[in-house]
Amino acid sequence: MYFSSVVLDDKYKTDYYFLVNITMKFAFYTLGCKVNQYETQAMEQLLLQQGHEIGSFQEKCDGYIVNTCSVTAIADRKNRTVIRRTRRENPNAVLGVCGCYSQHDPEALRELNADVIGGSGQREEFISMMISCAKEKQRLENVDKALARRSFEVLPAGGLEGRTRAMLKVQDGCVNFCSYCIIPYTRGPVRSAPLELALRQARELEEKGYREIIVTGIEIASWGVDLPGKPQPAQLFGAICQAVPNLRVRLGSLEPRIVTEEFCQSLKDYVNLCPQFHLSLQSGCDTVLKRMHRKYDTARYLESVELLNRYFPGCAITTDMIVAFPGETEEEFAQSLAFMDACRFADMHIFPYSRRPGTPADKMPGQHCNATKEERSRRAIAKAALLRREYLQAMLGREEKVLFEEEQEGLFVGHTPNYTKVYAQGENLHNEIRTVRLEKLYLDGILGTVLP
Repeated sequence: MYFSSVVLDDKYKTDYYFLVNITMKFAFYTLGCKVNQYETQAMEQLLLQQGHEIGSFQEKCDGYIVNTCSVTAIADRKNRTVIRRTRRENPNAVLGVCGCYSQHDPEALRELNADVIGGSGQREEFISMMISCAKEKQRLENVDKALARRSFEVLPAGGLEGRTRAMLKVQDGCVNFCSYCIIPYTRGPVRSAPLELALRQARELEEKGYREIIVTGIEIASWGVDLPGKPQPAQLFGAICQAVPNLRVRLGSLEPRIVTEEFCQSLKDYVNLCPQFHLSLQSGCDTVLKRMHRKYDTARYLESVELLNRYFPGCAITTDMIVAFPGETEEEFAQSLAFMDACRFADMHIFPYSRRPGTPADKMPGQHCNATKEERSRRAIAKAALLRREYLQAMLGREEKVLFEEEQEGLFVGHTPNYTKVYAQGENLHNEIRTVRLEKLYLDGILGTVLP
């Protein structure tokens, strides 16, 4: 914290020192989803706009902000670990906590000795509380009722300089109420960004020099349900592609039912739409999907996969899957493994089921022991790795446009439109899109040669 002082005229018989243009340094630690990452970047910008600095958690700062996740009990434990360590290592700094964990359980944050407690919304007010607490050393708290939210919170898009990809948040909230998930209670109902706002922020990101936009939200397939006329998400995606034709547009996670013939036809001709589609799966077994309260079955999911492969040849279809859900039998798990083969996923995130107090699944019979969770995770991860390898091998020999993002141990690293990780030698490739010949498998991606 930096202070400026002014000495008043001698006639006042004393010197008065007061704070002018206080500049403070804040650091962020972000857990959880891309929406949390987006909101952290927005809070960074709010601080910068007020003349403050952004540091790292590894350096001395005036304030530390932990943006939490609460999707599972494991996530809650990670939150507490980070918060305790931050408090222990920085006893004199201001510790602020926001996000889904503090929204769900603010009392836990009081016990952890947080100075500022905010929820999963009202980010501008949270930043104001952090600044005020750093100045006045007074603890502050404001956690609203998420289920009462009705308006979309407008925050600055983008992030700090030097980033190649920016997230564009277009939606918040969820009303799916899956049996394993607490998020509808911590994020509230669906709120959509008006189309005009989304397009304006997309153009602003282009002006700032970003090369790719990731359209994100808690459940972007529900965008528009609360807007006049109930516009369809494909209308938004197409409009963004048109608004920034020189930027790549990548879609966040999609609910499978959104992918229809009409959806694919309306988007297939946008050359800047990245052919990578993350379709949330969670299980490849219909009886498990029913217990999860998912709103599709495997036949409908496979229909979405086939439509995407037909309209976007060579696209990458990625997904998430939970194994060892309560009551999942060995036969049901085997059905999930077989369904992975049917879909030929390009990449997968495999999660063992983690109990989340406050959800219906937490009280379901048939809770599995850790040994079963670990064994099924290993098998699913091994199959996912095999499918990933097959997908990468099919790309060898192709020439692809790669957006380079960073340098690692002498090689530049970037991604193709279908989000394949590519390594290549070169000079000054950061934030460049270059044609690369993909030559051989390397680490978690492909090693290639940049073409002239």
